[in-house]
Amino acid sequence: MLIEFTVKNYRSIKEEQTLSMVKNNGEELETTNSFIPETHSSIPLLRSAVIYGANAAGKSNVIKAIMTMESIIRDSASASQEGDDIGVTPFLFNSQSSNEPTLFEMIFISENVKYQYGFSTTNSKIVSEWLFAFPKGVAQTWFERLYNEDTKKHDFKFGKLLKGQKVIWQDATRDNALFLSTAVQLNSEQLKPVFNWFKSVLRPTRTSGYGLGFTASLCDSENKDKVLEFLNSADFSIHDIEVEKEKFTADLLPDNLPSLFKEEIVDRMKDKEVIELKAVHKTEEGKLVSLDFDEESDGTQKFFSFVGPWIDSLEKGYVLVIDELHNNLHPKMVKYLVDLFNNSQTNPKNAQLIFSTHETSILSQKVFRRDQVWFCEKDTSQATRLYPLTDFHIRKDKINLEFAYLDGLYGALPFIQPLTLNQEV
Repeated sequence: MLIEFTVKNYRSIKEEQTLSMVKNNGEELETTNSFIPETHSSIPLLRSAVIYGANAAGKSNVIKAIMTMESIIRDSASASQEGDDIGVTPFLFNSQSSNEPTLFEMIFISENVKYQYGFSTTNSKIVSEWLFAFPKGVAQTWFERLYNEDTKKHDFKFGKLLKGQKVIWQDATRDNALFLSTAVQLNSEQLKPVFNWFKSVLRPTRTSGYGLGFTASLCDSENKDKVLEFLNSADFSIHDIEVEKEKFTADLLPDNLPSLFKEEIVDRMKDKEVIELKAVHKTEEGKLVSLDFDEESDGTQKFFSFVGPWIDSLEKGYVLVIDELHNNLHPKMVKYLVDLFNNSQTNPKNAQLIFSTHETSILSQKVFRRDQVWFCEKDTSQATRLYPLTDFHIRKDKINLEFAYLDGLYGALPFIQPLTLNQEV
């Protein structure tokens, strides 16, 4: 469960920005849209959060920041080598920030324990790293790490409660790798709940990141009925899903494909299977008709790609983070997907959904609590600012949030100026 995410000096984000999933004092939609986690001195959290803003305001960069932090942690020890780039881009429109490290921090709950973990990094080395645990509600320092410019080495500070071969883990940690990832790779059992939360529970992606494959794999198992129920509850009228697999061969590629490109694909797909997906529809006479899935509408294909991740996340309590959820989906489909998270019956494991969108029809006090709505806009220095709707005085149930937003009451809108095209005759 995510409590709070903070990022600084990343792409369009210059100053420190924080996205909080902590529930405020308001009682609206309290039993559906919020929950109390099972931890010591736990505080109520939100089941979802939505981010609005103009194009190029930085919404996607907030999502990308979460994706980048997750990928650095997941790949740090195993994928990178000494001297490899870490893969961060600082705020480049300021000479000072362009030379400073990027900061990421998460406060989250894993296996009923609250943790605060973060690091700051340039593209070539980790500058600092820290982890605090709250197993009994009081902070315990497990480790801190800081790069010393004088010695050109990292100084480590370990808490007494961190057990294991700390010196070995320290010596094995490269300048461009995280201590957390390295220690877990070297079998630190105590740090696994922290690492595994990023590896398994946190699920960030762009909408394009979900293909048909994962949902298709559910149709090839005992979960097929769940997929069909999900589709038909959203009025897609699909009677069945057929999944056919065959071994990949070069014969499946077009004849006019350049030979060099064909060789590369064949090498990459060696010993892999190709999935052919068909949607089965029932005619008025009761006859069954199969259609190749690429004949279905873009909206149907997009919704189908979400079914697997939605079922998986709701059943296992994952944190799903998606950029531009509205793409190719009807507004009612977007609301349907969000409502599944904001519902204690369909979301008994307290999964969380964080997403950006331009779909304003769901910007309503009947869908979201005020503390679930966030905005992004850029200031005069082209830096992104992330701020919540709770920064404004909003009367409960007395204002139409969509109209107020589109009227400019909360900012985060594009500033469109009249365009004059001078044409010579």
